[in-house]
Amino acid sequence: MKLILVFLSALLLTSCAGGGVSSQNENSFISGSGIATFVEKADRKIAPILSGETLTSGKITLNKNQVTVINVWASWCAPCRAEAPVLQEFSVNYPDVQFAGILTRDNPATAEAFSRRLAMPYPTFIDDSLLIGFKGTLPANAIPSTVLIDKRGNVAARISGEVTLNSLSKLIRKLEAE
Repeated sequence: MKLILVFLSALLLTSCAGGGVSSQNENSFISGSGIATFVEKADRKIAPILSGETLTSGKITLNKNQVTVINVWASWCAPCRAEAPVLQEFSVNYPDVQFAGILTRDNPATAEAFSRRLAMPYPTFIDDSLLIGFKGTLPANAIPSTVLIDKRGNVAARISGEVTLNSLSKLIRKLEAE
């Protein structure tokens, strides 16, 4: 069963849906262009429950009743490393917004060292099979991908590729105002 989940996660992450640009390295991954997709309130679908082991915080379950930013990343991914300071800054400047990561296609020990070195202030799930729960909504279609969940627990937006201050702040403000 775990092998099937790993296969489906790999398939999900290596398929490119709209706007992605292929970038190759030794791990071969799809890097998005940074395009943001927003889903109107009436068209949103429920987000999966995000629960499991994390790199540094033990087992956790995220709250479903607040705006949540989920970043899919890997320590070997250059755009992921570049966006990490932006995500850290946002997690501090938006205390009412819940932040978490989902590690994909990475060695947990290497990712944990990266996370500790940067003092990442939010947890990162180590089971990327959590990504399957986004199928039918806005799945992570690139590394990195950032998915935003609204206050009602619905998938509201996705940024495929590296987040920017402008793109992420617009989406967070829009969801907080709902």
